[in-house]
Amino acid sequence: MPETSGNILLGPHPVPSKEGAPTGVCIVIPVLNEEESIGGVIASIPGDLVSEIIVADGGSTDKTIEIASAHGARVLRAGKGYGRACLAGALAADEACGIIVTMDGDSSDVPEEIPKLIAPIAEGTCDFVIASRARGFREPGSMAWHQLASGWLIGLAVGLLYGFRYTDMCAFRAIRREALMALGMREMTYGWNLEMQMKAARHGLRILEIPVPYSKRAGGRSKVAGSFYGSLHAGSRILLTLGRVALRTKIG
Repeated sequence: MPETSGNILLGPHPVPSKEGAPTGVCIVIPVLNEEESIGGVIASIPGDLVSEIIVADGGSTDKTIEIASAHGARVLRAGKGYGRACLAGALAADEACGIIVTMDGDSSDVPEEIPKLIAPIAEGTCDFVIASRARGFREPGSMAWHQLASGWLIGLAVGLLYGFRYTDMCAFRAIRREALMALGMREMTYGWNLEMQMKAARHGLRILEIPVPYSKRAGGRSKVAGSFYGSLHAGSRILLTLGRVALRTKIG
């Protein structure tokens, strides 16, 4: 089992950083009908630190695409599936981008925290930095108790498997592009975040979890917590992902 030091996982076989590797930053924002918030999200991203912004659309029927384009983002029609949108954005990133940051397009993540996510990767001390809403300040009403509980329980399970205990499955995260591509991501729906976290630990990436503030969405309804079906669907995909990746670990 990998050795842990503080919040950083010191794995036995980390993906090496190549000298002179690209250091540009690409922000990937998977969206589905976020016309009320996407413009403000893009406008709040610190432009001096970011090479490009990609909005990966999952089939919006409102004005999300038009608004994102008007605010300077590159829009991809990624097709249905949260994970599919994240992967499409990462694959489409400019070659100069060696760091991929993903975040939600509903204004719940705080773009001003982006420098804290990318700094450890740019400095060469980490491969994967994930935000923790559970450890940071949460605006009242931004997260339900079952979201916090599920993050804690899943984190406990991952800790038992790989030695690094996450406290959240937050979408707000940064990872070396080279390391992401080496993970062999397969989950194209809501299990994407967990699969990345599990495989990052299993592959021995240098992981850092940092507390961040979290806000209520600016408008619209959450695709996960906004309905019973959404919560059930997301929860089932997360549990299936946990079982699949854990089983793969056991059989080698």
